[in-house]
Formats: sequence, structure tokens, C-alpha cells
Amino acid sequence: MMSDAALAATPFSWPVRVYWEDTDAGGIVFYANYLKFFERARTEWLRSLGLEQRQLKETTGGMFVVSDTQVRYHRPARLDDELIVTATPTEVGRASLTIQQQVWLKTSASPVLLCEGTIRAGWVNATSYKPTRIPPTLFEAFTP
Repeated sequence: MMSDAALAATPFSWPVRVYWEDTDAGGIVFYANYLKFFERARTEWLRSLGLEQRQLKETTGGMFVVSDTQVRYHRPARLDDELIVTATPTEVGRASLTIQQQVWLKTSASPVLLCEGTIRAGWVNATSYKPTRIPPTLFEAFTP
């Protein structure tokens, strides 16, 4: 298992704009939508490594599924806010990875942390959904 000390410390960043559909009746981002923002950033992080989820499923017969989430909310995001969502792998095991994620409000001064979380994703067989080892070529893409 590769720990946070062995992984690259530079987070992947993905911009997200808050749309009307992301907000609740109070005009702030609905709490569950932060998980959608996290998902988009993780997907784009994989793409930045040359890995597309559909292609992985077709070529390896496996896929990632989220097995655990922990989220902490600090401040609300609102309609039209520009956000920066980060994804930083902190632990890569033979059958799962753990990713630290944050949502930042983009401001003219310095970004403001709105939300942070940890996502653990396991690798499973795409047909049986049974846990299995991450393919070696994929494992190598995550480790330095």
C-alpha cells in the first residue's frame, strides 16, 4: 500500500460553477451536491491520467465504487459561485484508493475552503461487483 508520503502532494483541481439546480430553497448548495462535485473532480482526475471510466470497465472488466465517504461542511456555496474542487490521492492499496477532496470558493483575494471530505473507492468486478485487485497498469498510474 502506498501512503500519503509516497504519493504526489499536488492536488488535481477542477472548476465548477454553481447552477440553480445545485441549490436548495434557501439559495445555497444542497449538501449532497458536494458529493457530485467531488465525483466530477475524481472523474476528471482519472482523465488527466489518461484513464476513462467507461474504457476501464470495457478493457479490464472492473470499475471503482465508492465504499466510504466522510464530509465536513465549513461554509455554504451559493448560486453562480465559482468553485475549485480538488482531488488528492492519499492512499493507494491493491484493491482501493483513498482520495482527499476539497471545495474552495474562488475569490479575488484568496480561495475560501467551503467543504472537505475523504472518499474511499474500491475496485470491483463490473459484473459480480465483488472486490478484486486493481489491475497492475492502473495501480502503476496512481503510484510514483
